[in-house]
Amino acid sequence: MAHGVAATLEQSFKTDERFLWGLCYRLTGCAADADDLVQETFVRAMERPPRNQRDPLRPWLVRVAVNLGRDLLRRRKRRSYVGPWLPSPIETTGETELPAYEAVIAGERTTEGRYDLMESVSFAFLLALEALTPQQRAVLLLRDVFDYSVLETTEALGISQANVRTTLHRARAAMRVYDRTRRTPTRQLQQQTKEALGRFVNGIITGDVADVEKMLAASVRALSDGGGQYFAARKPIVGPQRVARFFVNIATRRAAQSRFEMRTMNGTPALVGEFDDGRTGEPPRMVLLCEVDDDSRITRLHIVLADRKLTAIFGEDGGSGNSKR
Repeated sequence: MAHGVAATLEQSFKTDERFLWGLCYRLTGCAADADDLVQETFVRAMERPPRNQRDPLRPWLVRVAVNLGRDLLRRRKRRSYVGPWLPSPIETTGETELPAYEAVIAGERTTEGRYDLMESVSFAFLLALEALTPQQRAVLLLRDVFDYSVLETTEALGISQANVRTTLHRARAAMRVYDRTRRTPTRQLQQQTKEALGRFVNGIITGDVADVEKMLAASVRALSDGGGQYFAARKPIVGPQRVARFFVNIATRRAAQSRFEMRTMNGTPALVGEFDDGRTGEPPRMVLLCEVDDDSRITRLHIVLADRKLTAIFGEDGGSGNSKR
């Protein structure tokens, strides 16, 4: 590789890697997939760099990364998945350290669009994106999260401007249910979530099912993602009584040999746990995230157990993950 191309790619990696990672994470909902996509994008840039080295490299990198991401999503939709599919949690510490945060583009435009950057990594938002086609998902993210123009989106995806507008219209229509109930991760919501999750954990540890039920909304649902790797509920658990008994039973079996801490994941407080009992088929680690309503009752509980979904938190080898994400 020519020295000039190598120097350009090295500089681009420093300036564009985090932006690309944030885009790929939102596109796939999986930190490990985002790692792979960014790595493959830069590999392609080294092996087959763009011909015009005078133009900024980011648009070319975005085009490659998004195309790779759309292919990955198509493959994922064709494969069966054991139990509910959940996004992988990432750490989001403080309002000034947004995932792939970029204050301005070209010295004048912020990256905040219809959905701000922190909301766009929330579990509620990432799960809502699962209803979209890969192309709808890419268009919505570029237009409504990263504030790309129609022309920029056209160039990134290799489709016509008319197709961009039509695809965005359909994607927004598919997001209407989410839009009606969306709760952005403000300080107030973060505090509500922290208090609700703290009460919930204390309740399940004491084993008082009736007390736990009082903290749950009538429509509460709990989803567990073990990826077929560990024991996990393969169907949603619905209703306060069933959800309360499910978690109390887990606490009864495993809480004595466990360590827990509250950390900020995907915009709101979450519970990170590790278990020392080493039971066959039981997950050694977990992240528990929840959503609350205006009355501070828990409406959704998401339990992520699969190793591949926890690489951003615990790393590939089970240690601490990369907190820069």
